[in-house]
Amino acid sequence: MKQLESAPAEDTVRPRVLVTGATGYVGGHLLPLLEDSAWQVRCMVRDPAKLQGRVQANTEVCGGDVRDSRALADALHEVHTAYYLIHLMSGTKDFEQEDRRAAIQFGRAARAAGVRRIIYLGGLGDEQDPQLSPHLRSRHEVGSLLREADVETVEFRASVVIGAGSLSYQLLTSLTDRLPVMICPRWLTTPTQPIAVDDALAYLMAALELPPGPSRIFEIGGTDVVSYGDLIREYARQKGLTRWLISVPVLTPSLSSLWLALVTPASFQIGRHLIEGLKNPTIVTEPSAQEAFSIRPCGIQEAIRRAIDGSAE
Repeated sequence: MKQLESAPAEDTVRPRVLVTGATGYVGGHLLPLLEDSAWQVRCMVRDPAKLQGRVQANTEVCGGDVRDSRALADALHEVHTAYYLIHLMSGTKDFEQEDRRAAIQFGRAARAAGVRRIIYLGGLGDEQDPQLSPHLRSRHEVGSLLREADVETVEFRASVVIGAGSLSYQLLTSLTDRLPVMICPRWLTTPTQPIAVDDALAYLMAALELPPGPSRIFEIGGTDVVSYGDLIREYARQKGLTRWLISVPVLTPSLSSLWLALVTPASFQIGRHLIEGLKNPTIVTEPSAQEAFSIRPCGIQEAIRRAIDGSAE
């Protein structure tokens, strides 16, 4: 473990942090950053074999499901800060109910274990919008349930996370790579404020250093408010592709997800849940993240460039 020579010995080892969702996209990128920090790291995953060879020797890996109270008690033992990076929409059609159950169980277990802080990555979107998609509504509800557990919760709300390997980015690139002419639904004009994965990770890491306080919600995004069509055009431009987008008003979210299932590696069910959320604007409307953190996210041109470079590695 790397330490500063001037630091006293008792300051060289920080408390323990738990990462749930370490085999997912964001969790998998967050894990090595935490391992390179001074924090003690523990991961909770349903299948520990998936992390074999991917973690450092001093990283603890425990098996268990976030819906299992006994497994949670073991995983949260002597944990100072817990990352909640669980999204269950890919595992069941009743993902809202499952997400609700998991969040309640996790919050209760965290409070019982004396966890000081939960850090959660949710989604943007207007909570007052009666047409808010089930996916985004569930993301907001999870944050609310974690806060209700009476454990300080830092919730980040983000739109599309742009990075090589991100499911949303894969949907975008697979579509653009395979279809020279696209018959596009109206949701391609919906405003969104994407964030590069590196910037999202920077916020998640910086939350460790926030002074203790009440639960907080931070809306995070890159510098550009664009449409999903703009993302396709920018990706095509950087890849040297000529693409034609023809908008029509009749392609419903259900039909859109079936259309995507024909040209992308994502399953129909996951694609449908994601696309249902694309009808809702996901933009930053509250500036507190800029006031609380020194992070200055990049725009879509740089975010897509990094993602393309990452895909080529």
